[in-house]
Amino acid sequence: MLASIKHKLLAAVLLAVVLPFAGFGWFLERVIVDDLSWQFVRESLRGMARDLSEQVDGRLSNLVEDLELWAAEPLSSWALDERLSSAEAAAGGDTTWGAGQTMALAQAELDTAPGAELRRALTESFDRYVRTKGRHQLLLLVGEDGRLVVSNSQDRLGQPLADGRLADLFARDFRDEPWFARALAGELVLLDHHVSPYLHPDGIAHLEPSADLYSVALATHVPDHVDPRRAAGVLFALVSWRTFQELIDAPIVKDIFRGLAADGEPSPYAWIWSRDGEAILAHADPRLYLTRLRDPPVGLPAMVEDVNALDASGKVVRGGLYRPYEFRGKAKNAAFHRSALPEALGFDWVVGVGIDDEDVERATAGLSRLLLNGTALVLLVVVLWVGLIARRTTRPLLALGDHTRRVAAGDLDARFESSSNDEVGALADAFNAMTRDLAQQRRELVKAEKDAAWREMARQVAHDIKGPLTPIRLSLDLLERTLADDAPRREEIVRRTLEMMRRQVDALRDIASDFYHFTGGANSRPERFDLGTMVDEVTDLCRAWAEELGVRMERRGAGAEVYVDPGKLRRVLGNLVGNALQAMGEGGELSLEVREDPALARVELLVDDTGEGLSEEVRAHLFEPYFTTRSEGTGLGLAIAWRTLEDMGGGIELGPRPDGRRGTQARIWLPRPPPES
Repeated sequence: MLASIKHKLLAAVLLAVVLPFAGFGWFLERVIVDDLSWQFVRESLRGMARDLSEQVDGRLSNLVEDLELWAAEPLSSWALDERLSSAEAAAGGDTTWGAGQTMALAQAELDTAPGAELRRALTESFDRYVRTKGRHQLLLLVGEDGRLVVSNSQDRLGQPLADGRLADLFARDFRDEPWFARALAGELVLLDHHVSPYLHPDGIAHLEPSADLYSVALATHVPDHVDPRRAAGVLFALVSWRTFQELIDAPIVKDIFRGLAADGEPSPYAWIWSRDGEAILAHADPRLYLTRLRDPPVGLPAMVEDVNALDASGKVVRGGLYRPYEFRGKAKNAAFHRSALPEALGFDWVVGVGIDDEDVERATAGLSRLLLNGTALVLLVVVLWVGLIARRTTRPLLALGDHTRRVAAGDLDARFESSSNDEVGALADAFNAMTRDLAQQRRELVKAEKDAAWREMARQVAHDIKGPLTPIRLSLDLLERTLADDAPRREEIVRRTLEMMRRQVDALRDIASDFYHFTGGANSRPERFDLGTMVDEVTDLCRAWAEELGVRMERRGAGAEVYVDPGKLRRVLGNLVGNALQAMGEGGELSLEVREDPALARVELLVDDTGEGLSEEVRAHLFEPYFTTRSEGTGLGLAIAWRTLEDMGGGIELGPRPDGRRGTQARIWLPRPPPES
């Protein structure tokens, strides 16, 4: 039965392709599809929780920024001065502006405000801001005596505030409020989720649950426009909780998982819990506001334990997955991520996103059906196709195999002759064309490799030469200005400039020598020297360039002895400083710090800039040849620096600044000198 090649080929395909493919399809359907679906869902939940947490932090950051801008607005300070300078205020009873005038302005019944023009103008500005942003419930400018000076007169819909509320606010002594003294002392005060007594002095128990019944608050000092070091008053902002509720109600929470429930609305929704994870602050169902997680009707103590778990360092985890749980009769999976800590101007809320398990199971079932049907179809096509072509391909394939082996052995003159006009004949023609092309490409490849090697070497040389040429050119400009202006220290400046230029010329000469060493011609020549002295030299060399860009350079730390090739290290440092200056085209700060690492017996140099910073994608390719984020340059600088430092027993890494500021930190480590005998 299996005497013919055709039958053997068919049997081989069935055994080698069909059966394994069928088994693989079963494995995919039973294991991988289910696991991958759940892995995708869980990672999506984690990503969505992290994104929502960042949006919460961003929204709070915008509120803080707006408040500080209002506090710095001169009109705020002038309004405080206007109130203090009025005769009524001096006598202890300011009648030029208060609840009545504010209410009249809200109802468009106040045409003028004699003696209170600035306070009227600030009230109108507050009203426009509240209507435009749609987030604030109250904006209060309070004097240093604790009395209200200016308040918004309208809500976010343009409706006047209640007359009684305004009267209570203007009659209140805010010195009794805990936030007032802290803000007046210069602290930015954040008040967590609460029911404001300024809007609801009688509580909200009798009202229908709504996000607008709750608030967060911010307060900061208003600097005196004459002496900014002194606080002239306090600016207080009461923000509706709807500002954060609308983030978790955003359609994107469901849209990301829209494909899982093609026949209906997907189940995912988000929430915000208090810092301790015990109470619900924001939820799709307002009736659950302030419900305790451990208590009915929620009853999920395990989730509270998950958000309060400790990591390996003993700190509360910042994010992760909840254990699978059940809520309102449905099995669910969820993830959480905490917002910023209070010291980072956040409330450390727990932001969570959950999904019903049945959504994932429906998607998995659909995927399984698609995979099984596709597998069956592919297997059927394979069997039919192999049976059809087996007879026409078996005979010439052997001959073609012989010619293929000749080509594999290096005989590119092998030719396969076939009289067939079908695919086998086309294959023979393609094989003959391939052997001819391979012979030609072999000759061209040898030439191309030589050309590419020369081009790469030329780009490397040009890249390293650019570094010394820039300070030489700037030094020449400085020298020209010194000679033209007849400066009193001209001789000293000329001598220092010529010395720096001479060092750069020496560096250019060393570049040519180092590219010879780059090919293996010579090894590094390590010396014992002080790293701090070299950093000072590089700083002095690039100072003119930095001043031209408006960059402030700072040198930190003392010196430390290292044992490396000074010439090679000088060029690496020059390259890094040059990259940092180019990243700060519109000014900034550049600091270089030398410090010792006794634990690892090495010396570190930290180069911090305030440039654009590096994305994760860019960091993954930083030290690859020809990779660059700029429109100019060859992209070889960091690749050469990495190789140079590694050859000298050191290393380099680039990443974001550890202090959280925008920019990049380059960390270089170098070996200490060996013990002297």
